[in-house]
Amino acid sequence: MEVFKDFSWWRDTLDILVVAFIIYRIILLIKGTRALQMLNGFAVVFIFYFIAQKMEFMTLHWILTNFLSSIILIIIVIFQHDIRRALTHVGMVPFFGSSETIDEAAILDEVLKAAVSLSNRKIGALIVLEREVGLEDYLDIGVKLDSLVNKEMLQSIFLPNSPLHDGAVIIQQGRITAGSTLLPLTKNPVFDKSLGTRHRAAIGLTEETDAVVVVVSEERGRVSLVEGGRISKDMETEALRETLHKHFKKGKQKGLAFAKV
Repeated sequence: MEVFKDFSWWRDTLDILVVAFIIYRIILLIKGTRALQMLNGFAVVFIFYFIAQKMEFMTLHWILTNFLSSIILIIIVIFQHDIRRALTHVGMVPFFGSSETIDEAAILDEVLKAAVSLSNRKIGALIVLEREVGLEDYLDIGVKLDSLVNKEMLQSIFLPNSPLHDGAVIIQQGRITAGSTLLPLTKNPVFDKSLGTRHRAAIGLTEETDAVVVVVSEERGRVSLVEGGRISKDMETEALRETLHKHFKKGKQKGLAFAKV
């Protein structure tokens, strides 16, 4: 009976759940960033370490042992930027997140209205809508913002005399989080050489992430939609509306996680 009295299964269970939750939240913070790819690299190093130990590859084992002996310092040096960003994120946002949601359809309609208005005035624009894969790595290249998504705000950003008109706008969690952001250009030779920088940047980003990008051509005033490295050019308003809502339809695995932060 004394054994059962001292048995603290509930404490051990709580301990495991807390650790599991913290690991889960850390994964969410680094999801879609280069940090996750680096962690995969570390996992490969550990696998090679155990293989070298098992197969008695003495030289390889010695090298990896010395490398892993300083693993904490290496992690801090390599991930210092991501650690700083994660701590800032935790300080700004409740760790448990928020249950308050934003009307996804309203956000998409504001983007649509802004694109149509800019198209009519032949003002170039590049509007990025985040989905499952995080775009945090691209925020640091541009100017960080924290604004509601509406037609007027998007138009003012892309006006020719605006200091943020060059580059892309990124929309995350129902907010405009960055402007004047640089995106990677596609290197795919298949695409038409006549495509402008905006279109090539939109394709380049969607080749690396699952984001959806609305592009407004400055030369012709046409609106295109880019997703999965594919471009739908010269879309009419209703077709663009239907396609946007189809990509971000609620209940889909890759729908927008519009939550107020």
